[in-house]
Amino acid sequence: MEKRRLSFWQIWNMSFGFLGIQMGFALQNANASRILQIFGADVHELSWFWIIAPLMGLIVQPIVGYYSDRTWGKLGRRKPYFLVGAILASIGLVLMPQADMFIAFLPALWVGAGMLMIMDASFNIAMEPFRALVGDNLRTDQRTAGFSIQTALIGFGAVIGSWLPYALNHWFGVSNVTVAGVVPLNLVWSFIIGALILIGSILVTVITTKEYSPEELQAFDNEHLDSANTEILVEEKSSLLDIFEDFTKMPATMRQLSWVQFFSWFGLFGMWVFATPAIAQHIYGLPHTDSSSSTYQDAGDWIGILFGVYNLVSAFYAFALPYIAKQLGRKRTHAISLVIGGLGLLSIYIMPDKNWLIVSMIGIGIAWASILAMPYAILAGSISPKKMGVYMGIFNFFIVIPQIINALIGGPLVKYAYGNQAIFALMMSGISFLIAAALVSKVKDVDDVVQK
Repeated sequence: MEKRRLSFWQIWNMSFGFLGIQMGFALQNANASRILQIFGADVHELSWFWIIAPLMGLIVQPIVGYYSDRTWGKLGRRKPYFLVGAILASIGLVLMPQADMFIAFLPALWVGAGMLMIMDASFNIAMEPFRALVGDNLRTDQRTAGFSIQTALIGFGAVIGSWLPYALNHWFGVSNVTVAGVVPLNLVWSFIIGALILIGSILVTVITTKEYSPEELQAFDNEHLDSANTEILVEEKSSLLDIFEDFTKMPATMRQLSWVQFFSWFGLFGMWVFATPAIAQHIYGLPHTDSSSSTYQDAGDWIGILFGVYNLVSAFYAFALPYIAKQLGRKRTHAISLVIGGLGLLSIYIMPDKNWLIVSMIGIGIAWASILAMPYAILAGSISPKKMGVYMGIFNFFIVIPQIINALIGGPLVKYAYGNQAIFALMMSGISFLIAAALVSKVKDVDDVVQK
């Protein structure tokens, strides 16, 4: 029994919900640090607030993966989680920039951090099953294309989310002025629009996508075991605690990819947390204590444009990834992309003005596209379809653990080692990308071995 070959538009609709998820995620990445600073957080405290994001991923994704493997109802296997996650994330998006409404009950900073936690938990509820759905629905020869299309939608969504505050201010005249700890109106409306698009895009996937039944997936699982020598445990599990046993028996390919993921996401987290203060200081010449001036808000809006650039580059590069990988192999493609991204991050230090930073973002976008596609395409070939959800959730450990470590040490490093100069946190991110590129050589791509 073989999975049906899906058309481009079927794969597109299957992943379309990622457009809204990533739009919300991009709004958070580009603006959460700025919002928290408006509510009173200092630069060296930012990474501690951001620790909420990876902690939610560490807790939520393996659990969602485990239960989504065992869910089957009228909506299917993965789709109920998309819908619930989208609704909860939308609530967080609407309320985070308006946390000052609750100041009579709690400090706005606490409420803002709480909304950040809700958003991250909800994004993880919605995001993890999307990765597993590609593994569920696509044949081996379509997986690279599937994850690449998913990456393209992530890029398009992130461009919209990143550019929206700038567009509302410069094109539609919505104010970006902050007074007395109040978030600018252009940010408030951006988050509301992001919430609406998130719900709408998830509904497209839920309505248009068909999932295989448990019986069909069992047949695919049996065929997979007969045709490939993979190191996976396939007997039926009965306890959530079995996630820990699955962790100890993960495929060799996953263990090898874990180190690549560690340094890739350590670098990404440093960029997301410290990009706004780093560029405000290093390019705009502002002191590290300035978070309320109009110049700082302009810098924050420009960060949104820059983040949109790297996501736009990633969207188009994602379409090229299947063809590049076919010529060079997945491993070499990923390694080269990470090197380009690392050099892009390091180049920020020498750029003479804000416009030149666009060049740096082009390199980062190439790495970002590959990070979102290549590791998953390599991993999917080493996992039984029966365990796709739980192992995709466990794989998230190697995304969130480096972020947690960076969250714990990033702020103190900026304060004590870098002299409050956040630009050096971005330099550390560039070095992390280069280390990840070197470690790709240790990974075994099972699909490549089988095809050869």
